[in-house]
Amino acid sequence: MSQELDYLSHHAAAGRLSRREFLGRATALGVSATFASALLTSAARAQGPVRGGILKFGLTGGASTDTLDPATFSTLSASFGSCWGETLVALAPGGLENRLAEEISSSKDAKTWTMKIRKGVEFHNGKTVTAEDVVATLERHSDAESKSGALGLLQSIDTIKANDDEVVVTLKGANVDFPYLMTDYHLIIQPNGGKDNPGAGIGTGPYKTTVNEPGVRYGGERFANFWQSDKRGFADGVELLTINDNTARISALQSGQVHIINHIDPKVVHLIRSAPNLKVEAVSGPAYYCFNMFCDTTPFDNNDLRMALKLTMDREEMVDKILGGFGTVGNDFPINATYPLFPDDVEQRTFDPDKAKFHYQKSGHSGPLVLRTSDVAFPGAVDAAQLYQQSCAKAGITLEIKREPSDGYWNEVWQKQPFCATWWSGRGTQDQIYSTAYLSTAVWNDTHFKNERFDKLLFEARAEFDQDKRKNLYREMAIIVRDEGGVIVPMFNQEIDAFSDKLGGYVGFRNTLMNGDAFSKCWLIP
Repeated sequence: MSQELDYLSHHAAAGRLSRREFLGRATALGVSATFASALLTSAARAQGPVRGGILKFGLTGGASTDTLDPATFSTLSASFGSCWGETLVALAPGGLENRLAEEISSSKDAKTWTMKIRKGVEFHNGKTVTAEDVVATLERHSDAESKSGALGLLQSIDTIKANDDEVVVTLKGANVDFPYLMTDYHLIIQPNGGKDNPGAGIGTGPYKTTVNEPGVRYGGERFANFWQSDKRGFADGVELLTINDNTARISALQSGQVHIINHIDPKVVHLIRSAPNLKVEAVSGPAYYCFNMFCDTTPFDNNDLRMALKLTMDREEMVDKILGGFGTVGNDFPINATYPLFPDDVEQRTFDPDKAKFHYQKSGHSGPLVLRTSDVAFPGAVDAAQLYQQSCAKAGITLEIKREPSDGYWNEVWQKQPFCATWWSGRGTQDQIYSTAYLSTAVWNDTHFKNERFDKLLFEARAEFDQDKRKNLYREMAIIVRDEGGVIVPMFNQEIDAFSDKLGGYVGFRNTLMNGDAFSKCWLIP
């Protein structure tokens, strides 16, 4: 019977036998439907990529104000960007993977970087990608007037020039991590850099944009001339649905409306796992949940008040009750052991209501503090705010929780209100996350943290080849952010995705949705 089942399952996986026919014959052999379904799924995964069908995602983080301009991507529009666009380099399990840049090399002093652009790659509008398109893209995002989320990464660029099929970037100072900067999801290569129509959704990715309904759905069809069709873009099309409500997202997966969902609340993981046709994947990485304070806005411009709020955070309780153990405690700076050169000897901050009370009284503040949160900030964000409210009360601090609507949270609250809950997916290197969110001049400096010493250390670390010296620089930077910054990092979360057994090709890596590769690397199992 075992041989016959194997024979039938492999024929079904190859499409020579329908799922219904396979289950019927397996049941006739005395096998339960659950076991037969699992056997078919296993055989299909072993069979390799399958072409066809519409791959459907149910995702959080979408809003009606979203745009397809990579410079101002939101969470969900950035996910769709992984379908239609590509960067020069990408993070991969084995390290950096060359995408539109075929080769990257540098001068000995790491100030001049040369990127050879892959030949024969076509944009969705039929135009061939050139070095000039790459130059225009980097120029747009590095312009001093740019609103790009990548501006902080690119401010060290002095000149960008095209030379035949190469792009030569000269930096104002050395940066040994420069190739990692090119992985940033804002830096999708567009025709003429997106200067003509940045929101057109035209790139080189495996899927062409066909539907653009911000806050509702995005859609794409397979691009026939994609340069790497043997490795990505197996579905006939993709559909990304905005489903910000956690319960609705799970229901969509259970009903078969979508094949995969993201940002699962740890509290419901056991319920999803109990369904025989659903799977859950929890991935450790650099992502963290946090509460941001504007360092330049009253009353949070007082460091004693900020310190009081950091000391009233019960991190262990947060990891236990909000993450359900799917994560680790944070220490009020955005780096964990995922990153190379992690400063593991920085003293761990703990819940200390007495010390918090001392700093609170020293600040001179009185009266309630308003903390804004939303279901879309991160899974369990509303519960986390309420838990935090209780621990603050133990230090005599009154926290008023204001629950904001999901739609518009990332445009109307984040970076607009002085105290709010938020989430960061992390970046490839310490330099990248610090340059994106903590450098004084960064567009996405969402705590308004400005510190000359920190900026100086950041630039020094970029140019430092000696790893021990570099680690010490990062250690000092971490302590500055921890003790003077406006970010409260109670926890580093595991990213939890859930998907149907009809989804093939899923391999958890670093962040949610395979670090964005699920859109292009997954396929549907017949």
